[in-house]
Amino acid sequence: MTGNSPAAPLVVFDFDGVLVDGMAEYWWAARAAALQLAPAIALPEQAPAAFARLRPLIHKGWEMVLMAAELSRADLALEDLLAHYSQRLPQLLARWGWSAPQLQQTLEQVRSRAIRADLSAWLALHRFYPGVVERLRRLDGDGVAWMVLTTKGKDFAHRILQAAALEPSALHGHEQGSKPEVLRRLLVRHPRLWFVEDRRPTLERVRADPALTAVRCFLVSWGYLGPADGVDLPDGIHWLEPERFAGPLAQWP
Repeated sequence: MTGNSPAAPLVVFDFDGVLVDGMAEYWWAARAAALQLAPAIALPEQAPAAFARLRPLIHKGWEMVLMAAELSRADLALEDLLAHYSQRLPQLLARWGWSAPQLQQTLEQVRSRAIRADLSAWLALHRFYPGVVERLRRLDGDGVAWMVLTTKGKDFAHRILQAAALEPSALHGHEQGSKPEVLRRLLVRHPRLWFVEDRRPTLERVRADPALTAVRCFLVSWGYLGPADGVDLPDGIHWLEPERFAGPLAQWP
């Protein structure tokens, strides 16, 4: 497949866990936001191991703040939270007396202040996965359009991409709606749509949407995966390893 081919797909990438590893920034920002909302709690400066275990389950930024606060509790039942994460979120919000929009707004305020104070320091908390920058530049060179679809705020993702001199044909943040909503809009104009993610539940939601059956879905083997995320993948979700990712699109599974 060449970039000049009219059959070239539009490749849509998730951001966190696919292009960029921002684990250090996630904990830093989530911790700062949680401490702003609950100054009496105590949280370590370095991300605890439990946060890394929770990260594959976290879908939106506000959840990171809530999880940081929860990790301050001595009586936290971590295994129960891991097993029943989605069901526990409303209960935990009620326990802390917070709302999802409040947490999201606080998180974005923390990040905005950090960018204004020292952009270089904030950028240094992120790293692109090996080979990603080079692969995206080869897509550009081949004339293959690629976009970014993330639950991160659009401006924050833009700054990280800009620092690496990467320019997607479009960047969709959480402000543009859910990932299935954005994909439905894109599919109207791009009948060959490939979607690359590191969250299996997100891909399963896409596969379950009758309007998105034409979207070709890929689950990367890196990123924030749960222990069993790559096991027994359902039809229509393809396992993408670094070697295939680096190769021609025609060789992707």
